[in-house]
Amino acid sequence: MVNIRARMGIGTPRGARMGKAVQPALRTDEYAKLASFRFALRRFLRFSEQAAGRVGLTGQQYQAMLIVRSRANGDPVTIADLARELLVRHHSAVGLVDRLVAHGHLERDRASTDHRKVQVRLTPKGKRELGRLASIHRLKLHRITPDIFRALGALTGAWRREP
Repeated sequence: MVNIRARMGIGTPRGARMGKAVQPALRTDEYAKLASFRFALRRFLRFSEQAAGRVGLTGQQYQAMLIVRSRANGDPVTIADLARELLVRHHSAVGLVDRLVAHGHLERDRASTDHRKVQVRLTPKGKRELGRLASIHRLKLHRITPDIFRALGALTGAWRREP
């Protein structure tokens, strides 16, 4: 009789199921370095959420505005583009755009080449608020970059070494 658990790979290391070399288990110091790196990232993300909240935006709304502003030559951004870059479903991006339009940060138009697509752009108000927030974020990043690089360097260095 065939062992179903073995055929499904249950109880075997993931890499072994996929025919790959099995990675050695992490050591305690490697877990600590991974935790340290994630903590540094989470501190920045929390700062970002709080900074956006002080001007009445969510972190996701700020990120959506960044995406719109980041397009070279003012290339149009569709709701589908936002959904893909924010890693959300299309209907979630629609709701996000609805709220940003209601607060005067974005405007929406139908694409001239395909009327099924909706494009968004920043309003003057959106540009002003995004500019202020992005400046604050840049200052914070200048301050914490050494910590993030140190944590990332320690983490990747730990993973390069043989156990």
